[in-house]
Amino acid sequence: MSRETIPTNRRLSKTSRRDLLKLGGAVAAGSVLAGVSVPRVHAAEDNTIRLALVGCGGRGRGAVGDAFSVAAGPVKVHAMADLTEERVTAGHGVLEKQFGDRVNVPADRRFAGFDAYRHAIDCLRPGDIAMLTAYAYCRPAQIEYAVKKGVNVFLEKTFAPDPSGCRRILAAGEEAKKRNLKIAMGLQCRHSVARQALIEKIRAGELGDISLVRATRACGGNFLAKPPANVDHVAWQIGHRMHFLWCTSGILLEMLIHQIDECCWIKDGCPVSATGKGTRADRPDNCSQNLNDYSIEYTFADGGKAVVESVDPFATFIHGTKRAAQFSGNVHAATVHIYKGKEIDKAQIDWAAPHEPRNPWQAEWKDFLEDIRADRPHNEAERAIRSNLAAIMGRAAAHMGRTITWQEMLTSNFSFSSITDHLKFGRPAPVQPDAQGNYPIPIPGKWVEV
Repeated sequence: MSRETIPTNRRLSKTSRRDLLKLGGAVAAGSVLAGVSVPRVHAAEDNTIRLALVGCGGRGRGAVGDAFSVAAGPVKVHAMADLTEERVTAGHGVLEKQFGDRVNVPADRRFAGFDAYRHAIDCLRPGDIAMLTAYAYCRPAQIEYAVKKGVNVFLEKTFAPDPSGCRRILAAGEEAKKRNLKIAMGLQCRHSVARQALIEKIRAGELGDISLVRATRACGGNFLAKPPANVDHVAWQIGHRMHFLWCTSGILLEMLIHQIDECCWIKDGCPVSATGKGTRADRPDNCSQNLNDYSIEYTFADGGKAVVESVDPFATFIHGTKRAAQFSGNVHAATVHIYKGKEIDKAQIDWAAPHEPRNPWQAEWKDFLEDIRADRPHNEAERAIRSNLAAIMGRAAAHMGRTITWQEMLTSNFSFSSITDHLKFGRPAPVQPDAQGNYPIPIPGKWVEV
């Protein structure tokens, strides 16, 4: 069976790519990656690709299952790391029970702590894969270290919580290109063959000009009770990570980055600006940094719009000047079809994409592993960071209460915290509550995150 043509690495326009490289260049010049010799990049002679799983929760374990489900050659989990021994032990038990001897991680290759990722990655050989599936705040440092060590990287979303983190990942991605390392980024819908088929029809003009994309998904998770007295705020904030912008980027990026990525893919470019709004539940005992709901309007260079909202249904629809289409369905299902006209009506479906041979999570791993074994180029960092920046732009527009431009994103080096690379339990946390136990919350006109 021939390998599907995957348009995930569509070449950026010269202007867009040049701007993004400037974004990363400020970091690259003094990066920890500089001056390290180029390693071999093929899997070692026994042909086994070893995985170092950094982040042993459900998302990381699910990615292991996806890799195993499509592996054409031997793949094994070789090392594991997380912040606590309890999480590593629990994750190891689940994986070993599910996959048996494909999980070969004795006690001396299980690591806990904030520097555990280094020890796990140190267990790998050139050609192996560091699976970075923990939290957004630590992914920039982790991908830098993995590239420095000369291993391939799978980086789960969200990639970075702020523009500064995006700069670092982009620089690491550029360094990986120089070393012929492979970088996969966890926006799996780009590997959906059904969506790729619709993209081809869009590019061929079958829908006309795309004037509007509507992408929606209900989020929830906007309430967090105040922390208990004398709590370790580092542990508590990471334990409630979805509520802290520094940690996992907040609910908007965590839940809607896929939809925003789809909008950028459909429009074949980055938005030039974003406006947004959100509301906050009137509960004085809520100390979450998230707003109650979000509505973002993106404007693209051709004047087309994309509206992304935290409401039902879980779907993405496209409105063209000739016809409408559905691009995505519930829980990223490949509900992909074109309507006869401009009306969204199931009875008027004119074309439906063929059934997919595998789900998008499996497809992204199939492509990644095949490209590693065949030593083909595979580096999704630029494209994924574009979407990450677009998502941050929308979040900033809602939180700051004004229009945010793409140019502002390219020039921003904003960071939520300067201490995330050096966190320790029992030490100061990136954000501190006030005397009433409340954390800083976004207030339009006062809040800054770009």
